[in-house]
Order: sequence, then structure tokens, then C-alpha cells
Amino acid sequence: FDYLVSEEQSDDAQPGVRVRVRFHGRLVDAFVLERRSDTDHVGQLGWLDRVISAEPVLTPEVRRLVDAVAARYAGTRPDVLRLAIPPRHAGAEKGQRNAPLLPVVQPVDPAGWGRYGGGAAFLEALRDGRAARAVWQALPGENWCDRLAEAAAAAVSGGHGVLAVVPDQRDIDVLWQAATARIDSSAVVALSAGLGPSARYRRWLSVLRGEARLVIGTRSAVFAPVDRLGVVMVWDDGDDSLAEPRAPYPHARDVGMLRAHQLRCAAIIGGYARTAEAQALVTS
Repeated sequence: FDYLVSEEQSDDAQPGVRVRVRFHGRLVDAFVLERRSDTDHVGQLGWLDRVISAEPVLTPEVRRLVDAVAARYAGTRPDVLRLAIPPRHAGAEKGQRNAPLLPVVQPVDPAGWGRYGGGAAFLEALRDGRAARAVWQALPGENWCDRLAEAAAAAVSGGHGVLAVVPDQRDIDVLWQAATARIDSSAVVALSAGLGPSARYRRWLSVLRGEARLVIGTRSAVFAPVDRLGVVMVWDDGDDSLAEPRAPYPHARDVGMLRAHQLRCAAIIGGYARTAEAQALVTS
């Protein structure tokens, strides 16, 4: 829907920011999708009520992903946006901004991935930013968090962002420990529903602002606005907790693959067993 923007609001009312508008007689929250100098609406336009925050939280990349998820699952954009962007916490936005720094990354030993056909070459592809795709069936007894941490370190060392989605908090904790042994902890962020509103939004903002290079999280983290995303990783995609219980019920594996397809970046779908959906990806 189109609204007029006053001169006083114009600088802040940029694409991606949160605003309040009057819709059907009520003031409601909304996002600015674009600014235009014309409209195809033939009637009289209302005015933007106010800009809630000048922080552009809806990036063009996430908006494209939200639209693709809504289309795939026959959902609406607002339903998917509620999953993709956490509620605002004003205090977190006022926090100190840290300039993105190149994180310290330990050299990656390819021996672990070398046990898999093409594994060492796959690490090189991640480091080079190529759109390598793999369904990874981990060997029995494999320490999966070490392998994913090595893959993340390879990508980060090449200047690329990494998104790792896991089923639950326990998986976040073990992958965090493995990752921070290889990547500077200041460049690693964990996102989960168990965080309080302030902490969750503060960490999410650090991702938006490019401070985090590796994001580890549960299913909703698959929408995190990682800068220069080079690889999407989903572990144990057969776990029911990766399926969103709210409409339109997207699965983190499918959202991750949609995102990798849109950005032409790498992807790893991993587990000790291969799901039917993962096998379909192999076949295709």
C-alpha cells in the first residue's frame, strides 16, 4: 500500500525501516518496502504516521527470501516476516556499534573432511566462495560439530559469512564450542528462542550490522541477515524441531536451500542418516 511521506520523515523513512501507518482505521506496524515519486493508486493517499526506527531491519536479501518462502508455502508476507525479523528492543538499537573486523581464524586441517569423497576439495570451494552443494551423511561416531566448524572456518577465512542451523540449544552449545576454537569468538553469534528479547535483538543487530561472520541458531535463524553469506549449513534436517509450527509452516532445510539458490552460495545439509528430502536434493 502507498502512503505519503512528510519532509520531516523523509530521511528516516528509507526501505527496510519499521513504521506506523493508519490502515482500516487502526494504527498498525509496517515496513517501508520502497520509495517512489509516483503511485498507481487513483484515490487520495494517507500520510505515514511515524517512523518507529531508522534501522533498516528488512534487507533486500531477506525480503526476497521472505517472498520466496511465502510463495512456496502458500503463506502471506506478514506471516513470514514475523518469523524472519525479531521484535524490536529500543535499548538494543542504542547500544554501541562495533566496526566489522576481519576475524582471526585458525588454519583448517583438511584431514577430517578428507575421509569423505571430495571432502578436501569441498573445503577449498568454501574458502574460494564457490557455490558447492553437498548432502553430507556423517560417518558413524563422527564428531559432526568439528566438521561443521572446520567448514565454517574455511569459509570465514575466505571473507565469507556462514549460517549454521541446528535443532536445539544443546546443538548450538557444542557447535559454538567447536567453532570458537577455530574462529575469534567476537565474530560468532548464537541465536535462539530461549534468549530474552533484549539479548536476542542485540545479537541479531550485530548480524545485521556485519559484526558477526558465523551465525549459529535454531530454525528461525535461517532468515538471519548474514553479510556476504557464503554457505548455509543445516544439521540433522530430519529433526522435527526444524519445522516451524506456525503458519505457513516452513522447514529450515527448505528455507536454507531457497536462500542458497537465490544467492548462488554454498550449502551443506548434514546428518547421520539421509532423509528422503535430502535424497531428493541429491537426485536433483
